[in-house]
Parts: sequence; structure tokens; C-alpha cells
Amino acid sequence: QVQLVESGGGLVQVGESLRLSCVASGRTVNSGVMSWFRQAPGKEREFVAGIKWISGNLRYSDSVRGRFTISRDATNNNMSLAMNSLKPEDTAVYYCAYRTAGSVAVPSATTFYTDWGLGTQVTVAF
Repeated sequence: QVQLVESGGGLVQVGESLRLSCVASGRTVNSGVMSWFRQAPGKEREFVAGIKWISGNLRYSDSVRGRFTISRDATNNNMSLAMNSLKPEDTAVYYCAYRTAGSVAVPSATTFYTDWGLGTQVTVAF
């Protein structure tokens, strides 16, 4: 099992930027899929962006494409999410998720992922 710890959340104004980080420990990440999800109060957890660890193939949700950039650092076992042009609707707890099994594409379903972090709060204020 992989332990995941997110960091980098905070309170920002509309239009500002944040960079989230997810550090994996417990084993070396050398395969599988790692993704970001978010959950706003009263809403279901939703897929934000994901990356296939070996190929680097990416996937973004329509709501963040063009504003968010996901990347991975295989050497340091971590993944980042650069978030630009933040909007109030981006306010949520952001979670890192991982599964060692590969897939053809980056899955967006929460049920695919077996390992989850505890999340980091992102608040975008007017």
C-alpha cells in the first residue's frame, strides 16, 4: 500500500495560483495511475486530473483544462498540480489518489483508485 500526503492548499483570491503536491511513501511508485480529485461541500468527489506514471499520458476534466497542469517527479515519488486562474468554483478539498494497476487511459472513477490521501483545502475567495 502507498501512503499519500497532499500539501500546498490555502486561501487565495480569484485569478491567483496555487501549486499542490502529493508525496507517496511506503513503496516506490514505478507504475500505475496517480490522479487528483476534489470534493466541495455537499457535492460528490470529482476527478480533476490524472497521469499514467510510466507513459506520462494525461487527462483533465473539462472544468480545469487549460488552467491546471499535472506533472510527476518519478525520482522523488511525487506529483504536482499547478492551478492557475483560480475561480470560486475551484474551492474544495483536493485529494491525491493512486492505483498500481495500469489501464489504457486515466480512469476518472473514484472506485478505480485504491490509495487516497487525507486531502488539502483550497479556498478561492472573491
